Amino acid sequence: MSKTAETRLPDPQVPESGPDPKRWKALVFIALAQLMVVLDATIVNIALPSAQQDLGISDGNRQWVITAYALAFGGLLLFGGRIADLWGRKRTFVVGLLGFAAASAIGGAATSEAMLLGSRALQGAFGALLAPAALSLLAVTFGDPKERAKAFGIFGAIAGGGGAVGLILGGFLTEYLDWRWTFFVNIPFAIVAAVGAYFVIREPAGGRNRNPLDIPGVVLSTLGLVALVYGFTRAESEGWSDPTTIGMFVASAVLLATFVAVEARVKSPLLPLRVLMERNRGGVYLSLGLAIIGMFGLFLFLTYYLQVVKGYSPVQTGFAFLPMIVGMVTGSTQIGARLMTRVPPRLLMGPGFLVGATGMLLLTQLSLDTSYPALILPALVLLGLGMGTAFMPAMSLATHGIEPRDAGVASAMVNTSQQVGGAIGTALLNTVAASATTAYVAANAAGAGDAKLLELQAMVHGYASAIWWAVGILVVASGIAFTFINTGRPGSTQVAKGEGADAEASAEDAPVPVVMH
Repeated sequence: MSKTAETRLPDPQVPESGPDPKRWKALVFIALAQLMVVLDATIVNIALPSAQQDLGISDGNRQWVITAYALAFGGLLLFGGRIADLWGRKRTFVVGLLGFAAASAIGGAATSEAMLLGSRALQGAFGALLAPAALSLLAVTFGDPKERAKAFGIFGAIAGGGGAVGLILGGFLTEYLDWRWTFFVNIPFAIVAAVGAYFVIREPAGGRNRNPLDIPGVVLSTLGLVALVYGFTRAESEGWSDPTTIGMFVASAVLLATFVAVEARVKSPLLPLRVLMERNRGGVYLSLGLAIIGMFGLFLFLTYYLQVVKGYSPVQTGFAFLPMIVGMVTGSTQIGARLMTRVPPRLLMGPGFLVGATGMLLLTQLSLDTSYPALILPALVLLGLGMGTAFMPAMSLATHGIEPRDAGVASAMVNTSQQVGGAIGTALLNTVAASATTAYVAANAAGAGDAKLLELQAMVHGYASAIWWAVGILVVASGIAFTFINTGRPGSTQVAKGEGADAEASAEDAPVPVVMH
């Protein structure tokens, strides 16, 4: 029996005559898990200033609260997808939920910086089990193309709306209760989703991949990414010429190059290189990763700007980000989704990234007395519209011409590029901002009359300098989308040469990747 046939065996508990009658209930619990992951990513941004002050976290280490989660998530996503193939998607999904709840409990009870950072890394690790399992379950639960499109549309809308809910809920919890509740709130979400999934979700039999785990690939990829991000982080405090900083970058290059060499030779690689070599998929991974690098640093800077410089409360800060989330949902559902079947993806992705860069460009004009309605509001709307428009076709294009056996790892690779991009972006742009802030203080200290005023001016100067870098990164992402991605609109797309007949025959069966925030 062929591999394609094996992945389509029906669940013996489900009648072959029709779809699973509980499929829409299953969607509720899968979407609830996605909402929890999205909430966690945005809630912590709002709570970070309070947590930093309470636990005595230094400015140089504060981004690790975000980075530890993103790096563990991104570094282990491919491994998590492979575990789901081996254990079964439903079992992996439930284990990921319960582990995420336990890690959140540890974070909420943290009494030290190390305990908080450790809990964030654990959340990322269990999230890496949860995310690919959720996407796979959704794909196999909805077999009819029209129902599948509707299910993924609902799933995606919850993911986008969850960002806004997280920002606002994070503000309320931080201001009226305590920052620790931004962790504790995950626990009921996870338990309800896990119990519901256990009793409702039915996973089709015969879809497991029994090939042995690529342990060298897991170790090399994870260590290489950790070394890369640590190098960026250390550069902030010790400088780019520090021997350890340079050593981390060299180690990362060696480890990741070795990973590629190993993947080209092992029988059952963690990441088959054929997934990366196709031109359009490579363009999606690279441009999305760069776009996320530009965006993640901005979230951190703008949170601190609004709370520290402008004096916004956590709740006000949450609502201040709302226009960006609305713009992102609008760009994704009303622009990207409506046009993606009519125009080639590059004509949505390239201009989308440029619109986002325009919004970012406005934010380079930040000053101590910047007006929110006059500058920050339109900047956030443009950023949201541009990114939403670009992300929608990019997610669909990620499985362009893919073989059924590689569809899962192709989807996981999209999430990996986003999570690792977020980790690198936070570290890199925080480094740029800190260096610019220090240089500003050194250049203006002699003539400064008010030390507090100088400190705030230096902080805003540092943020603006880092945002200039983000603008450049988004422009590069746009250029990559225009030049690398050459496929036509979905209705006219041909299967990539050499991908095999099975890919064309089962194009509708490939899971649809969804943005993981």
